[in-house]
Amino acid sequence: MTVPAPGQAIPIEKVPNLRDLGGWPTPDGAVARGQVFRSAEFSALQGDDATSFGALGIRSVYDLRTEDERAAQANEVPTGVEYVVVDILADHSGAGPAQLSQVLSDPKAAEEMLGDGKAVKIFEDSYREFLSLPSATAGYRRFFTAVAQDAKRPALFHCTTGKDRTGWAAASLLMLLGVDDDDVLADYLLTNEELLPSLKPTFDGFAAAGGDPELLQPVLGVRKEYLDAARDEMTTRYRDIDGYFSTGLGLDAATIDQLRSSLVESS
Repeated sequence: MTVPAPGQAIPIEKVPNLRDLGGWPTPDGAVARGQVFRSAEFSALQGDDATSFGALGIRSVYDLRTEDERAAQANEVPTGVEYVVVDILADHSGAGPAQLSQVLSDPKAAEEMLGDGKAVKIFEDSYREFLSLPSATAGYRRFFTAVAQDAKRPALFHCTTGKDRTGWAAASLLMLLGVDDDDVLADYLLTNEELLPSLKPTFDGFAAAGGDPELLQPVLGVRKEYLDAARDEMTTRYRDIDGYFSTGLGLDAATIDQLRSSLVESS
């Protein structure tokens, strides 16, 4: 039996960017498979897709989206699955990841807002806010505290496209578990392979309205610079990943130890 590669997509059409965080090597073994999943939103989950999703055995879903995002695309969560709202950007104001979709229907407004490198700067600033916003700190604390509990897993976490708020949650968890920095980045960048093809209608619609599709690449995809910005903010504030989880998020040693012991399989 062939063992899936780390980060390999789980092919459920109505759950874009769905991936198991397991399989990435750590100093003591590998991240446990089948325990923590990441994805984009899944408001259209039904039929065979719902059956396939149910087969993953997910016990709890953590929705990192804003109130407006949830209202626009309400989750379809299988019966018996705990659904928890963890609004990472509740304290955010301005044009961050959750707000940029509003300009995609207006190429002129998009050019003014996103052109000349402004999109990259917007996202770098937003990633730094994952380390500074009170709502982000509270939200990630609640999520990681829950995921440390065996009864809450298998667990899935997601935002709208599963790339920014979800991307930082995945990257920071993998870092805590001892995954090599290059592998953390590889997992993060897989979004460009797994998500962008599903967004072709968005690119095509923007082009049809007179926009340059290249303008959307830094908005709808991910870049190393974004994760680097979050890492830089983390080390500036908390020195390292242990400081982030203990001092930044306020998790006690027992919770951090439980995350590591339950989510790493010995080799």
